[in-house]
Amino acid sequence: MNLLSNDLVWWITVIDLPALSGLLLMVWRVRREAEEGLALMREHMETRGSQMREGLSAFKLEVAKNYASHTDLKELENRLVSHLLRIEAKLDATALKRSIKGGEILTPHPALFARRLLPRER
Repeated sequence: MNLLSNDLVWWITVIDLPALSGLLLMVWRVRREAEEGLALMREHMETRGSQMREGLSAFKLEVAKNYASHTDLKELENRLVSHLLRIEAKLDATALKRSIKGGEILTPHPALFARRLLPRER
């Protein structure tokens, strides 16, 4: 029994302890490298995130400076519509005065039909 014990102790001290120490050292190095890599990736992600935020804020500023707002477009549309309605009313009044003055019904010029500005009569 003493011989088996001595062989077992020798096996543990000569083979197992150095092997386990080497494995522990490898695990420790891999973990340290993984943490360093993770810290590097985190730093890159934070840098990229801040660059994206800066780019987005610069784009928003450019849009605010160079493009019309929705309310401005609505106001412009309303102004155009009101001007067009006034022009239409003036044209209607002029056409009505001519038709009353001449005593006849006016028809559009045939060139308007040729350019397809008005639908053709059937």
